[in-house]
Amino acid sequence: MKKRFTEEQIIGFLKEAEAGVAIKELCRRHGFSEASYYLWRSKFGGMDVSDAKKLKALELENARLKKLLAESMLENEVSREALRKKW
Repeated sequence: MKKRFTEEQIIGFLKEAEAGVAIKELCRRHGFSEASYYLWRSKFGGMDVSDAKKLKALELENARLKKLLAESMLENEVSREALRKKW
């Protein structure tokens, strides 16, 4: 999925808001909704760019591990089913 703004841009927007720019003005100027702003603030609030990159890397690693676990569990279930039919 292609996202419109990068983590670096989002953190920049959040820092602008912290500096005192009105939320409505910030959203209008950069072309995103207030709902997006508050969602980003809940996810990236208080982070630096390096923290966001680490978070993204951890999320990717977590997704990869979940996929491996699901594949392993499916493989185990298929093996059990085959053994049940064999006996």
